[in-house]
Amino acid sequence: MDWAQTALQPAFLTGVFWGGYRTPKAQRDAAAVARALELTAQSLAQVDACLADRPFVGGQTLSLADIAIGTHLYRYFELEIERPALSRLQAWYDRLQDRPAYREHVMVPFGELEGRLAF
Repeated sequence: MDWAQTALQPAFLTGVFWGGYRTPKAQRDAAAVARALELTAQSLAQVDACLADRPFVGGQTLSLADIAIGTHLYRYFELEIERPALSRLQAWYDRLQDRPAYREHVMVPFGELEGRLAF
């Protein structure tokens, strides 16, 4: 959970999602978003490597580690951004999508957030 909070979340949620999606286009810092996207790709490559010998981040079954990291994947895969091909990450995301709770609580529409810093 600490890694998700200190590495993945600042890169993806703050840098890519807020910086590149929630921020109005005229206010976006394209260079900062590009750096955040690269950091996100590096972080998710680490997750991909972790999944080399197991179906879930913590081992053979879903754990809190999968939840802390996996909640970011829906938006990551739904945004129109460049993504490296990470086959194990994709397979893991597919397994998460098979779970009813993931579909109900994570895979929620977010289109109304585009270009909106506040509600």
